Amino acid sequence: MANGPSPSPHVGFWLFSFHVGEVFLYFGLFSFGYCKNVSARPAVVNVGALFTLDSTIGRVAKIAIEEAVKDVNSNSSILHGTKLNITMQSSNCSGFIGMVEALRFMETDIVAIIGPQCSTVAHIVSYVSNELQVPLLSFGVTDPTLSSLQYPFFVRTTQSDSFQMTAVAEMVSYYGWKAVSVIFVDNEYGRNGVSALNDKLAERRCRISYKSGIPPESGVNTGYVMDLLVKVALMESRVIVLHVSPSLGFQVFSVAKYLGMMGNGYVWIATDWLAYMLDSASLPSDTLESMQGVLVLRQHIPESDRKKNFLSRWKNLTGGSLGMNSYGLYAYDSVWLLAHAIESFFNQGGKISFSNDSRLKTMEGGNLHLGAMSIFDDGMLLLGNILQSNLVGLTGPLKFNSDRSLIHAAYDIINVIGTGFRMIGYWSNYSGLSKEPPETLYAQPFNRSSTIQHLHSVIWPGETLSKPRGWVFPNNGKLLKIGVPNRASYREFVSKVRGSDMFQGFCIDVFTAAVNLLPYAVPYQFVAFGDGHKNPSYTQLVDSITTGVFDAVVGDITIVTNRTKIVDFSQPYAASGLVVVVPFRKLNTGAWAFLRPFSPLMWTVTACFFVVVGIVVWILEHRINDEFRGPPKRQVITILWFSLSTLFFAHKENTVSTLGRLVLIIWLFVVLIINSSYTASLTSILTVQQLYSPINGIESLRKSDDPIGYQEGSFAEYYLSQELNISKSRLVALRTPEDYAKALKDGPGKGGVAAVVDERPYVELFLSSQCSFRIVGQEFTKSGWGFAFPRDSPLAVDLSSAILELAENGDLQRIHDKWLMKSSCSLENAELESDRLHLSSFWGLFLICGVACFIALVIYFLQIMQQLCKSAPSDSISSEPGSTRSRRLQRFLSLMDGKEDITKNKSKRTKVEGPSFHGDRDEDFGRSSKRRATDLATGSNIN
Repeated sequence: MANGPSPSPHVGFWLFSFHVGEVFLYFGLFSFGYCKNVSARPAVVNVGALFTLDSTIGRVAKIAIEEAVKDVNSNSSILHGTKLNITMQSSNCSGFIGMVEALRFMETDIVAIIGPQCSTVAHIVSYVSNELQVPLLSFGVTDPTLSSLQYPFFVRTTQSDSFQMTAVAEMVSYYGWKAVSVIFVDNEYGRNGVSALNDKLAERRCRISYKSGIPPESGVNTGYVMDLLVKVALMESRVIVLHVSPSLGFQVFSVAKYLGMMGNGYVWIATDWLAYMLDSASLPSDTLESMQGVLVLRQHIPESDRKKNFLSRWKNLTGGSLGMNSYGLYAYDSVWLLAHAIESFFNQGGKISFSNDSRLKTMEGGNLHLGAMSIFDDGMLLLGNILQSNLVGLTGPLKFNSDRSLIHAAYDIINVIGTGFRMIGYWSNYSGLSKEPPETLYAQPFNRSSTIQHLHSVIWPGETLSKPRGWVFPNNGKLLKIGVPNRASYREFVSKVRGSDMFQGFCIDVFTAAVNLLPYAVPYQFVAFGDGHKNPSYTQLVDSITTGVFDAVVGDITIVTNRTKIVDFSQPYAASGLVVVVPFRKLNTGAWAFLRPFSPLMWTVTACFFVVVGIVVWILEHRINDEFRGPPKRQVITILWFSLSTLFFAHKENTVSTLGRLVLIIWLFVVLIINSSYTASLTSILTVQQLYSPINGIESLRKSDDPIGYQEGSFAEYYLSQELNISKSRLVALRTPEDYAKALKDGPGKGGVAAVVDERPYVELFLSSQCSFRIVGQEFTKSGWGFAFPRDSPLAVDLSSAILELAENGDLQRIHDKWLMKSSCSLENAELESDRLHLSSFWGLFLICGVACFIALVIYFLQIMQQLCKSAPSDSISSEPGSTRSRRLQRFLSLMDGKEDITKNKSKRTKVEGPSFHGDRDEDFGRSSKRRATDLATGSNIN
């Protein structure tokens, strides 16, 4: 709402006004005694206007309303002969006077009231309007609490402060500020506006850090304003929202300039009270000088020819002495809106008739004349037509949504510079912040993405283009209370200096180095958390921020999901993650060390392949190679000897067939790889000290039932029990590195633990002096250490930048080396796994060899089957099925066992080469016949 100067009403007047309102509510005014009827199309329709005539808005609105009535009455296309008669009364923003004037209107049979202008008056007059069913069309009340549910006959023909405070909140969020201070006028207009601002800021994770009200009386003591601003200057936020009346606002700016609060680092955001003053009046130069750099919101009025023509007409009416503002345009449109609604009212058969409540006559006494007040019989019909209006006025579309708010709420954002101001952008409830006028964006698809929210550059207080940080540490002598864990172990990270309140350690040095890089001073003090005899609970330490015990927490604080939900963390300054630490024992070579390079499965598969390859080669060579023939015992020995001798490439049997040579070549390659790998692994086993642990990582630890140690106070307990579902009965809290070593050495059998789960920085420090333990497996969590702050703390952002700078310039590593670099024991983080070679490393070689054997056998048996079919006798076929199968099997085995007559192939070649080879062929044939007879005899004996 726009408020003018208002006198302080007497408390008795307020009580009287509300009691009169209660009288209306009690009697209901729905029992009618008699009616005063007017014809359906009267010559004159009476309308009231209630606002503060001597205010800036009132002076503009008075002229605008009068001009609107003239325009309506002179327009033959509307009301058709019926004239509007408007009666104006001044409320002076007083609730009591406003109620009295409203009651006087009710005696004159008015159908609607243009106004009121002030929220205080609107709340009271709306009760009267509800009971007498007379619509209120307010062009100046912006109080967002005037809802249609409580005040159904109140119609707002301007923008609600709910939209204006949304615009303020989006500006705060756009510039990255998290908190604001608010100065407001302490009445319905100010309080309800600030309440809406608080809600809108909370939606964007921002807040009001401090707010202070100023009494609404005019002529507030300058000393009062100075004391108020001194309190604001001592607060953290440097973003100040000013939601007051014009007289108070100018006084605040004047005192703020005197106190140096209009300089660098400050941000001032004024609501639309300053905008209509800049539009309507020529302000003194000293007043403008005190407002340099202020951001101002102004109700956005789209440019149009009608608006330009009216502004030109306005200059002629006022002679340039009084400027037009947005409230004057809304007042003008309110008259036209009512005129169109009355026209629709008449077209629907509405009649202007009034009824008196007969019960009010019994209350008559004195000079109140309560019986003269009348109820507008068709007030609901007129109200419906007002809400269904759809026309275009000087301010743009005049149409209401379901919340009875004008559609397309929008504001200009202006920057006070020099003797005037400049436009830096717009805000609308459709497109948010933009550089383009909202009406150009309504046709585009709805998009409120933060990536398209832009404003022009701002000249801030102090005549700077650099965006103010928006906050400082409160200059109230209060130190920042920083909680520090008072550890009992691993004091290299953080520890309290004995006999003092000071702290030292890796984490403390990182924090102080980062604070020294900030462009501002940070007054703080460290406060110990814990007794120093045992490690405190870090979860409770972080929770102390949310309860207000600490303003921040510094130390080896692990950034985990549950904690990030309640606090903000800085950039991690140390990498961390949970690892498993186990004891190990040396693995001696022993008499059977030569078996260790291969796993049992590897030995088994290798031995099987030796036999398989020997058999395959025998099958391929048996029929054509004399070295693979002979008695069965000799052939078995040949198979085993041939396959095993390939291990050393010492086989003396020659392979004749192409398939046999192919299989042998592939197998020799496999043997070469296996032999080389075995030699290398055995060499390592015999020359390098081997370490052994039955636990290989977190998975093997989970599957066991052995106890697990963890550091007292660490989040490891929660992770192991809640995330990994390990029973708490298996978890053992350990306090010091000495406890770690003892529990690991004792083991589960002597009341110790099988392994310790802790964060890597602690473990690395532990292993630097304990050489009997090692890390097994990989980190099974990834996190880091950071400093904790309250949610949305700007210090967390600045410290994160400082930590990154420490990392970039090498200071972070130097601090690490100062406190944590140990050289007494080598830190070997290798996983403790056996050096055995497993089948998985060689299955590809075995697969190739197996496939080659299979293909060779398939080709070989196809050749055998082909020969079997060609050599089947045609003259001795038995008619018995069993005899036929038996003879085929005997022929197949004979063919398999018999030596192939290679002279047939030679005879084929000699036919081509010439007859000179016939003698040799006959001689070979004779020898082969004798050999075949011998072989058949041997085969029959075998069979």
